[in-house]
Amino acid sequence: MKNENININQRVSIINEALPYIRQFNKKTFVIKYGGASMTNQSLKKKVVEDIALLNYVGVLPIIVHGGGPEIDGMLKKLNIPSRFHDGLRITDEQTIEIVEMVLTGKVQKELVGMLNQAGANAIGLSGKDGNLMTAVKHTAEGMDWGFTGDVSTMNINVVETLISQSFLPVISSVAPDETGQSYNINADTVASVLAGNLKAEKLILLTDTPGILLDKNDKSTLLTKITISEIDDLIKKSIIQGGMIPKVQAAIKALEEGVNSVHILDGTLEHVLLLETFTESGVGTMVVK
Repeated sequence: MKNENININQRVSIINEALPYIRQFNKKTFVIKYGGASMTNQSLKKKVVEDIALLNYVGVLPIIVHGGGPEIDGMLKKLNIPSRFHDGLRITDEQTIEIVEMVLTGKVQKELVGMLNQAGANAIGLSGKDGNLMTAVKHTAEGMDWGFTGDVSTMNINVVETLISQSFLPVISSVAPDETGQSYNINADTVASVLAGNLKAEKLILLTDTPGILLDKNDKSTLLTKITISEIDDLIKKSIIQGGMIPKVQAAIKALEEGVNSVHILDGTLEHVLLLETFTESGVGTMVVK
């Protein structure tokens, strides 16, 4: 009986801790960028999907922007097409953009939508081409030829707001056309950031394969639980933040500057990480603030 009482007390404590956050985030928009290894592990994917559905059940308004890098790399490898990156961004040539669009808007998105609907959500898939959601412009950083790697040119949030108002859960692929209709591959962190900024979202959550921002990438104990924009700039200059983390922190900065309340960089391979971040006092990962 004593052990049962301890169990009951623990459960009550968990519920009591979560209740204030459930009230606080009711009808608040969370833009969740989902990608990385947790998308290729079916067990983890199922848990992430169930947690997103639960957030939706308790009144949060989640919007998913997804990547699919491992799946794209796998398909390119099968076709003997090399994958090329620079500072964490994919260089997308003519062959690669066809594969990117096929994998993201076909395989990855449809599987996510199906799993969310099985979990009880009312999910619907979109790319930039649907409802003129967004248009792209060629990425031109550092004077390189990035091929069909793009940036967001315009974002039509009316599409997303209409879907949310009708209780749909939008699942968005990071592919968009330019003004001529040519498809461009846009980094999913960037799309999520622009969308969150336009919506003035409560949170932008970036799920990744690391615990957050680490002072030493090989030592999880060096995790920074909270960081400001100016501190990020300093860590980039010191090459502590590098590679694939650079687009993530740039996305975080842009979102905060556009009015998002907070940005969270979380380890998507940690089970129930979304619930731990949203409904517990301590939270997890790195929170970026203005």
